[in-house]
Amino acid sequence: MKSFDLPTQPASNFSLVLVNYKTADLTRMCLELLREHVQERQIPVWVVDNDSADASLDYLRSLDWINLIERPSPGKEAGHIAHGKALDLALDQVATDYLFLLHTDTFVYDKEVFAMMMRECTKTPDIAAVGCVEQINRGVVRDTWRLTSRFCKHYVRRAKTQLGLKTKEPKPYRETHLKSFCTLWNARLMKSQGLHFCMDDRVPGYTLQDRMSALGYGIKFLSPRKIFHYLDHIQSGTVAAAGTYGKDHRRTKMYQATLKRIQAQQA
Repeated sequence: MKSFDLPTQPASNFSLVLVNYKTADLTRMCLELLREHVQERQIPVWVVDNDSADASLDYLRSLDWINLIERPSPGKEAGHIAHGKALDLALDQVATDYLFLLHTDTFVYDKEVFAMMMRECTKTPDIAAVGCVEQINRGVVRDTWRLTSRFCKHYVRRAKTQLGLKTKEPKPYRETHLKSFCTLWNARLMKSQGLHFCMDDRVPGYTLQDRMSALGYGIKFLSPRKIFHYLDHIQSGTVAAAGTYGKDHRRTKMYQATLKRIQAQQA
């Protein structure tokens, strides 16, 4: 009987990168949801550990299908700076043209999200990034209320400032920067411009987005309704999981409740 070799899956033109810091349960859940898909499609997965020195690092060392970078102790760096520098370590190693950023508290249930975002990013050669400016899907009513209240607060503070009254600095009422829980970046364009994720003391990616936009590259914004059709995300879940918030903090309770819901869905 003549045997036939099955066609092999072509290597992916994008990589995935996650940063781990003391989030053993989240990291395991996140990676297990990805494992079968990334192995089948030959998608390189990079995980940077920020000196966790706990069970999460032991788990990562046991995986033979990821590329693990163990970053030395970040010392007194702020959390977002440590995260950004970890992303830059992976960026230096990535050989693909595109790079997906994921958080360990992002749970991808429908892997079509990667193909969908790649289509958006490759429609024209000048797209720098694709993602969402919101970290959760609040729905139309809550989004409208949030935008309205922030709009009013912004202009009240501006009016007080003009009148010389004491007030807080007016913050932008509309989110404009992509959130890195699931964002696709054109790594080739970034490297061609000598840019990276952690460029100052702002949230990693914010200055990068501003610089890429100023250079004339496009940013594709996805609605929360669209992106959360494919995945779930625990807002500030990695911070809560690491114990940074107190046990009675609002976001700690949100994290615990969401984690229980997701675990129940997977059971």
